[in-house]
Amino acid sequence: MLLQIEFYTTFYLSFFQRHNRLRYVVSKREKISFLKKIRLNKKVINFTNISFANLPNLYIQFFRMATTLFDKIWDAHVVHAIENGPQVLYIDKHLIHEVTTPQAFAGLDNKGIKVFRPAQTVATADHNVPTKDQLLPIKEALSRKQVDTLIQNCKNHDIELYGLGHPFQGIVHVIGPQLGITQPGITIVCGDSHTSTHGAFGAIAFGIGTSEVEQVLATQCILQTKPKKMRINVEGELGKGVTAKDIILYIISKISTSGGTGYFVEYAGSAIRSLSMEARMTICNMSIEMGARGGIIAPDETTFEYMKGRKSVPQNFDAAVEKWKLLKTDKDAVFDTEYTFEASDIEPMITYGTNPAMGIKISDTIPTNEDAGLVKALQYMGFEKGASMVGKPVDYVFLGSCTNSRMEDLRAFCSFVKGKKKADNVIVWIVPGSKQVEEQAIAEGLDKILVEAGMELRESGCSACLGMNEDKIPEGKYCISTSNRNFEGRQGQGARTMLASPIMAAAAAITGKITDVRELM
Repeated sequence: MLLQIEFYTTFYLSFFQRHNRLRYVVSKREKISFLKKIRLNKKVINFTNISFANLPNLYIQFFRMATTLFDKIWDAHVVHAIENGPQVLYIDKHLIHEVTTPQAFAGLDNKGIKVFRPAQTVATADHNVPTKDQLLPIKEALSRKQVDTLIQNCKNHDIELYGLGHPFQGIVHVIGPQLGITQPGITIVCGDSHTSTHGAFGAIAFGIGTSEVEQVLATQCILQTKPKKMRINVEGELGKGVTAKDIILYIISKISTSGGTGYFVEYAGSAIRSLSMEARMTICNMSIEMGARGGIIAPDETTFEYMKGRKSVPQNFDAAVEKWKLLKTDKDAVFDTEYTFEASDIEPMITYGTNPAMGIKISDTIPTNEDAGLVKALQYMGFEKGASMVGKPVDYVFLGSCTNSRMEDLRAFCSFVKGKKKADNVIVWIVPGSKQVEEQAIAEGLDKILVEAGMELRESGCSACLGMNEDKIPEGKYCISTSNRNFEGRQGQGARTMLASPIMAAAAAITGKITDVRELM
């Protein structure tokens, strides 16, 4: 009987490792250790009651590694591993848009290859689309060509496309969760750095380059080096006027734009668990801004409640939830790096420079060190060392992007501007992240609140997050933006961007200047 157990155990471990069914991926040495433990304990085991079916429980009883959430998902998707090298990772969902796909599809066509699993791919148009008069021909020639090319490529390869005019069209990182395409425990890639957004659901999601897009289209797999693991804990209760956007800007200001390089980050702690799903998406979205490969948050009841009833969730939803509940980091799991921050130390944040790490609490002043990067950034922004950001004039306010364009963001913004008028010196762009968000905003009467305040609800798209469509900030103008990047020229040539939360943006829209939102609460 012992030999039989040894055979079935070896078979079980090897088979399920190959087929991505084993929660705890084990080495040959660990397998031998397990078998030794069986031998040592054979006197107390009733071998007559052991069957192949209960071997997993037997294994876990005698040998179990404490594992991170990231490891559990990643290891379960490894198809092949190169010794001391990268791994071939299976991809459950591939999200595509018009910007990073033309060359990838051209590569397939040149090789005479079709998309391997088109059902695993979902497409939308978002970066190059106008946010006014979307049903009219796109004015910019390059934008029009890219959108038209996406339409043709999806038709040629039988890929579902949510293009302009489709009720599901929108920013790729908004519609994925909204439609239930994003699910716990899966792997997701997209030719877009902010794919990390989807990690809020307990998924491994990261951006890839154009050559890798072609790789996934052709094989449904990708060659990757496994990142190191970092955990960032935020503990305690958030203060007045502090949002998820402030949490992540605060973290980046502490860690720097390169502090997460080479890592996949798990966010944990009581403050993170208290957040809504839309807020968690904001956190994970900006993981890339500290150099991380991606961000992830363990799914919980908040996750499951958000997903309930969405278009693409599993038919047997309750059974899926029971499986998803297992997706969490084990108590004794070890991370390569770990940080803990107190929620009480976070205030409403505002950036002053030209990367997301150049951010301060609204009550603080611009740093005064002699760093060359700081000097260059302040020259571009037209700010001075040691100055307060409060009271600085604002020309444009942009609410949108894959970071902050969901219903929760629009509701928060409108709650502050309701019954008020925008400042005369400010132009305000309110851009929903999807057609569904747009329709819901109208159904709730948010469009009327905006009109009464002298503002306008536009149509869905990436808009002024990046200078790739008609919505560009003019040279030299200041924009307080809820997007994710404040690089030089990001919102248009010579544009000056200050990142902040939706309610900080609302305060600026009303006052015409940077304002501590807590003063209006």
